[in-house]
Amino acid sequence: MNTALLATAQEQLEKKGFLDLETDPELDLFAEIERLKKEKKAIILAHYYQEPDIQDVADYIGDSLGLAQQAAKTEADLIVFAGVHFMAETAKILNPTKKVVIPDLHAGCSLSDSCPPPAFEAFKRQHPGHTVISYINCSAGIKALSDIICTSSNAQKIVESLPADEPIIFAPDKNLGAYINKVTGRNMVLWNGACMVHEIFSVEKITRLKLRHPDAKVIAHPECEEPVLALADFIGSTTQLLKYTSTDPAQEYIVATETGILHQMIKANPQKVFIPAPPNNSCACNDCPHMKRNTLEKIYLCMEYGQPEILMDESLRLAAKKPIDRMLELSATFGL
Repeated sequence: MNTALLATAQEQLEKKGFLDLETDPELDLFAEIERLKKEKKAIILAHYYQEPDIQDVADYIGDSLGLAQQAAKTEADLIVFAGVHFMAETAKILNPTKKVVIPDLHAGCSLSDSCPPPAFEAFKRQHPGHTVISYINCSAGIKALSDIICTSSNAQKIVESLPADEPIIFAPDKNLGAYINKVTGRNMVLWNGACMVHEIFSVEKITRLKLRHPDAKVIAHPECEEPVLALADFIGSTTQLLKYTSTDPAQEYIVATETGILHQMIKANPQKVFIPAPPNNSCACNDCPHMKRNTLEKIYLCMEYGQPEILMDESLRLAAKKPIDRMLELSATFGL
């Protein structure tokens, strides 16, 4: 994330005493959030990896592609982005005249942080003549250095839309890039970045889990490492995984992605069993610590006080908007 803007916003919040605010424990947060939606003409956009209470108060729940599409077309005055920083940045890039707030300004992303813009700019110079396709899980600075943005939902189609001999740099997720190389037969140059959650799954533990649940299908996000993907019966984006479990006849699934999606899977298919794929240690590392920084109380506070607000330099915003617009145009062409 832009550390200069983050520091400035943090200072503003500290001066206002926002960081020390607490809510009345008897306050009905669900009712108050609904009140604020109406009063402030606000919309809450939430990622599937948010905690269940946040998903339940959201006006739209989706993956990165769906959230970007909703952000591009919303008529709300206030956009409350229940996700991580790069997602709220994307909403601001697409809505310069609207106020965009995020419940916790420090809700970052290990994948985004693995690709600093100065280092990536130097990497680009080492590969002249390459088209840059960047996964949306990156900072505005990386977007500004890219030609096309993609998500896990549309990455394959976007890559396949380019001529077969066109040299491509894919950033920042090496696992998603390697998967796209495999399914398309391309040889894209990959930036060496990864998501801490999707790299933590244990092949050994998933295999043992399969022995205890022989009828369960393994479904995985393409950000997972190749040995985990090799075990999968289905590989897809968060939305694609959700749709698959609703249309597929199996009754049990081992789910190799962040556990927040299980809330929607269970709501859509209460008769089915969903088992989170185990990490390779004893911690709850298949929960994204950044996504889980957001809470219902923080949603209420950021709506009530209009902080923390996403701020962005206009030249950076315009540069970052071009590859996002290209993605949205291509996605519309693909019918996504």
